[in-house]
Amino acid sequence: MTPPARHYLDFERPIAELEGKIDELSKIAERSRSVAIGAELHALRDRAEVLRTDLYAQLDPWRKTQVARHPGRPHFQDYVSALIEDWVELRGDRKFADDQAIVGGLGRFRGTPVLVMGHEKGADTASRLRHNFGMARPEGYRKAVRLMEMAERFGLAVISLVDTAGAYPGLGAEERGQAEAIARSTERGLTLGVPFVTVVTGEGGSGGAIALAAANRVLILEHSIYSVISPEGAASILFRDGARAKEAAAAMKITAEDLLALRIVDRIVREPLGGAHSDPAAAIAAVGDAVELEMRDLARLSPEALRRQRAERFYAIGRASDA
Repeated sequence: MTPPARHYLDFERPIAELEGKIDELSKIAERSRSVAIGAELHALRDRAEVLRTDLYAQLDPWRKTQVARHPGRPHFQDYVSALIEDWVELRGDRKFADDQAIVGGLGRFRGTPVLVMGHEKGADTASRLRHNFGMARPEGYRKAVRLMEMAERFGLAVISLVDTAGAYPGLGAEERGQAEAIARSTERGLTLGVPFVTVVTGEGGSGGAIALAAANRVLILEHSIYSVISPEGAASILFRDGARAKEAAAAMKITAEDLLALRIVDRIVREPLGGAHSDPAAAIAAVGDAVELEMRDLARLSPEALRRQRAERFYAIGRASDA
């Protein structure tokens, strides 16, 4: 099978040009065993690696936002396929419908029975429409509540994977109680008596993200973002100009490093050079290792201690230091 063409971001154009030359020379090298061509290929690959290293070492918040939204980043289904055994999806909120923007179910994570849920954006046009680009309606959050209640009833740890631009802002969603559904899901996460670990794998946008992220431990991939509003939305409100999104992104402190310093997240999961989209398997394995460490630590706590730790964690956000 021919691999899909790689999607390059605007700031990656120099890398795209180099890799285009590499592809051309590689085709020539297949027909000719010239030592000179082989040496030039090696040199070009080294240059591409150095350039990628330099670019990704100095990403500003807006470029990190672009990387977080890259269509090639691993999605929920990719994580489930690689990390969860005996996967059984559970659908519906038992009140209105099944919202596929949020997917959840049961399985085993490295031998431990767990409940896994998260946003799925979709990988192609058909799946993106089916999953509504990862933007859930009220029934999606009600499904999350149902799944969390099931996890507590059977003593299952919960893992959630967050990747959404935000909750769906449509008229029907608002009529069916979008705000309350998000609040109920957030509340249920905060009151769980089982270990709960969240990973922000791409975008963590607004209430649509926190509804699945009221956890004991909140992890974030190195080039992911987590914010109360998108940079474009913030720019439109603050500056009356959505084109100033880059400026807004810098002011909002939405990068993993900023969030860790503010104690909004607990751990940064490092991505492969070039972002998670450059080596999805390595990124997924890194997430699995990080989640395993956190789950092992939380397994020692009683239900009361888990609730207390989770409450203290969120109460502490935004408080001034005593120092």
